[in-house]
Amino acid sequence: MSKLSLLTLLMVFFVGMAQGQELKSPNGKFSMRFSLQGNGVPTYTLTYKGKQVIKPSKLGFELITKGAATASGGSDANMEQKAVNLQGSLHDNFTVTDTKTATFNETWNPVWGEVKTIRNHYNELAVTMNQKGTDRQMVVRFRLFDDGLGFRYEFPTQKNLTYFVIKEERTQFGMAGDHTAFWIPGDYDTQEYDYTTSKLSEIKGIMSKAVTNNLSQTTFSPTGVQTSLMMKSKDGLYINLHEAALIDYPAMHLNLDDKSLVFESWLTPDAIGDKGYMQAPRSTPWRTVIVSDDARDILASKMTYNLNEPSKIKDTSWIKPVKYVGVWWEMITGKSTWSYTNDYPTVQLGITDFSKAKPNGTHGANTANVKRYIDFAAKHGFDGVLVEGWNVGWEDWFGNSKDYVFDFVTPYPDFDVKGIREYAQSKGVKMIMHHETSSSVRNYERHLDKAYQFMKDNGYDAVKSGYVGDILPRGENHYSQWIVNHYQHALEKAAEYKIMVNAHEAVRPTGIARTYPNLIGNESARGTEYQSFGGSKPNHVTLIPFTRLLGGPMDYTPGIFEMDLSKLNPDNKSHVNSTLANQLALYLTLYSPLQMAADLPENYDRFPDAFQFIKDVAVDWDDSKYLEAEPGEYITVARKAKGTGQWFLGSVGGNEARTSNIKLDFLDKGKKYVATIYADAKDAHYKTNPQAYNIRKVNVTSKSKLSQFVAPGGGYAISFVEATGK
Repeated sequence: MSKLSLLTLLMVFFVGMAQGQELKSPNGKFSMRFSLQGNGVPTYTLTYKGKQVIKPSKLGFELITKGAATASGGSDANMEQKAVNLQGSLHDNFTVTDTKTATFNETWNPVWGEVKTIRNHYNELAVTMNQKGTDRQMVVRFRLFDDGLGFRYEFPTQKNLTYFVIKEERTQFGMAGDHTAFWIPGDYDTQEYDYTTSKLSEIKGIMSKAVTNNLSQTTFSPTGVQTSLMMKSKDGLYINLHEAALIDYPAMHLNLDDKSLVFESWLTPDAIGDKGYMQAPRSTPWRTVIVSDDARDILASKMTYNLNEPSKIKDTSWIKPVKYVGVWWEMITGKSTWSYTNDYPTVQLGITDFSKAKPNGTHGANTANVKRYIDFAAKHGFDGVLVEGWNVGWEDWFGNSKDYVFDFVTPYPDFDVKGIREYAQSKGVKMIMHHETSSSVRNYERHLDKAYQFMKDNGYDAVKSGYVGDILPRGENHYSQWIVNHYQHALEKAAEYKIMVNAHEAVRPTGIARTYPNLIGNESARGTEYQSFGGSKPNHVTLIPFTRLLGGPMDYTPGIFEMDLSKLNPDNKSHVNSTLANQLALYLTLYSPLQMAADLPENYDRFPDAFQFIKDVAVDWDDSKYLEAEPGEYITVARKAKGTGQWFLGSVGGNEARTSNIKLDFLDKGKKYVATIYADAKDAHYKTNPQAYNIRKVNVTSKSKLSQFVAPGGGYAISFVEATGK
């Protein structure tokens, strides 16, 4: 492992301060150029293999500075401050005062992940600038990897820029063409949209159709989109725009000028419209541009993680990947309810007497039902059981702008905390806690220590938290700086209690799980539950690995075997837009160390041969090989299980049928394997025949090739077992 060095790099070429500075990636395929345009405006460009990726794009901020201090004369000079309230720009009138270059090359081992070892190799250029007239200083730090560019702003300790408010960040990403984009609408409160595919120039015209209803949503522009944004150019470049290491800062969206095809950063505001409160010395999150002419490289990129700090948790032995089942899908489909009673139109904790309430007969989190799931988990080798709706308050939890909704420790009368704890322990199964905050974040913070201690006292090592609805305090947004800090606070507090976190409706992940690996999952995108709310597009699962998953794993909750949801609830006319074989493949293509078998136990009992794959598949990996990839169309990946060396493979398709042709050269050389292939039947179709599948066994080696039919909305999954005997 090598340390950061300030030695001049052979790959960094200086053309002089006036003309700018050039930085090349370690493999020489990327070239980034920084320069000051007229009137001292900082700009950058990026090319890949000689092709322009980012045309000249501006950098900087609009600021409102508050409380910047200057000393006045006299003997009490150090005690007096003269407050100033300066409004102005931090994007022009700059001169370059210093440049530093460095190279870095290391390998590190994630606590969990797609691979055992990650290489972190980049060349770096740090440009220090001084603004004429204000004597304010700003550093832009560029890191150029073999898979793309990361850059951030840094504000050193200085006299004329101490406390300041960001009115808007003016970072630009100038596109070199009218690319095909795979996008969801920019929104301060939700990422739970289906993806739209269009040219950049078409976004404005179809934005109204892309904005579908959600329980909390705040769009801001007819050309505003969210990161991670995936694009493809006419000449075959795959380009992804995102951010890394989002700490104490608002989440970034992108607003498009559809005439110039230039994106500009658009930060999530707080309740009074300010974007970010800063105190020097500070740095921003990294802005990232991942590029390749091979779509598989985008999926394999670890640049987002590499731009985050190493783990701050020294002892990570308690952080373990989890495969689980739970009392959840039956409520999502409407078969059961979260609430215990229908007696009360409103409830107040500490006042409402639930012991006198009549049970509604549909409450899912009752002791007998939970024990049934524990038995199922123990029988089939699952690690844990999640239970939602166990605690009092669900009768009027949503939509009432209610602050004190839950206390996170008081169970309903039909949920025996002690009895369930002892029963789960006797079966060797871990219980997973559920904390729905209903977005009353300050109420959650009031109860956080008590709630986490309650978990530890009752044997819960992992929590699924939720933030459904509009944020309280009123007027705040899900992705503003203050609320981003709340999610981080809950995560760090959980680490103190040795608790793993799976946060739903929280800010999209940006590689923070490297620094806090107890963040074993997030939702932060449109998951399986939307299949019960009207359905998602069949190709949705071919897009989120190119977008949402670049920042961290998703608790997508796959494994649905019964696609006709009216069979669970006659009032639910939704249909899961996927074949059964596609659901199996998702355990490979949607990487997560936290994987749920989301369907009801009785539906798995109907298809025991297919369920065997879910039981067998691993959740932690030593190696991953992306074999086929095209955003919106298909993904095929093979993964080698950590600890066992067993290989598994998953492939998902999109809207159309296709034939997948792959080589099995990822298998260990010289070994023979029995491949069990779970695949769509010839007449399978996500809408008309989703449960049509077949299973076959074939003998293979690393020299074998496979040609496999994939139905519309379909896929296939394979487990490889080393052959024994002659």
